[in-house]
Amino acid sequence: MTQLAIETSELTKRFGDQLAVNHINLAVPQGSVFGFLGPNGSGKTTTIRMLLGLAEATDGEIKLLGQSIPKQLEQALPKVGALVEGPAFYPFMSGRNNLIRIDAADRFSDPATRLQRVDAALERVGLSNAAKKKVHAYSLGMKQRLGLANALLKPRQILILDEPTNGLDPQGTREVRNLSRSLASEGITIFVSSHLLSEIELLCSHVAVMSAGKIVAQGLIEDLRNEEPTRLIIRTSQIDAAVEMLGASNITKAKIRGDQITVNVDPNLDVAALNAKLVRKKIDIQEIRLERSSLEEKFVKLTGEGFEVVR
Repeated sequence: MTQLAIETSELTKRFGDQLAVNHINLAVPQGSVFGFLGPNGSGKTTTIRMLLGLAEATDGEIKLLGQSIPKQLEQALPKVGALVEGPAFYPFMSGRNNLIRIDAADRFSDPATRLQRVDAALERVGLSNAAKKKVHAYSLGMKQRLGLANALLKPRQILILDEPTNGLDPQGTREVRNLSRSLASEGITIFVSSHLLSEIELLCSHVAVMSAGKIVAQGLIEDLRNEEPTRLIIRTSQIDAAVEMLGASNITKAKIRGDQITVNVDPNLDVAALNAKLVRKKIDIQEIRLERSSLEEKFVKLTGEGFEVVR
């Protein structure tokens, strides 16, 4: 049975009459790169704050690394690094001095190893050369990396990242993505919240989709993708003849738009053999291909809303 790094049972959060998180059951396997996806306002950040003990749950249970939150927060939290709602630093202090100050405020940290750990964390995120530069001179990407360095001041088993690429340019986004992959390759469970579908697709192995406070889908990304039908696309000037030929091959319920035929088919359909049949019937084929539904289509169907997709 797969060990879970993060597990919730009927987790619920109310703000007055508003049900922000509605009885959700998260199951994040250890060692996975887990995407927490949903439109802005769907309840992702509220959920993360409850996971970290920053907000009290109205109802339900939370376990981090098998330990109950908030009862065993002090045992679990030192093994969890987090970057939530963007990093906040003293702008006129250097990156290095910011980390030293933050680590000194952590009663679980060892003062004897502080400087060594700070320097190691800065090197880990590629900021050694900018360690003495004041934070106000950092780019957004550098500030995000400094936030990750803060999360990595001690060995972690889980890293929770809330919108880690928010506001970053393409280069900054790549930097954060590559660092996340590097950490995941070492066995750290990465839990990343985002409203950017493309980032989740590029980075994650598993995903949970939030909509209006509920989890509407959860599992391996590939499994969710495979739940949607495969489409056969044919472009031809001889629509009627092509549809008749498809019907003879038990391919029915075709949709026609202009010179294009679209029909749901078995993903293992032998397109080459079908094309040969059409050609033998002297049907002029301008295009024939299989098309898998995108994750974007799947998630729009689940939530009724669009996600930002960066091309």
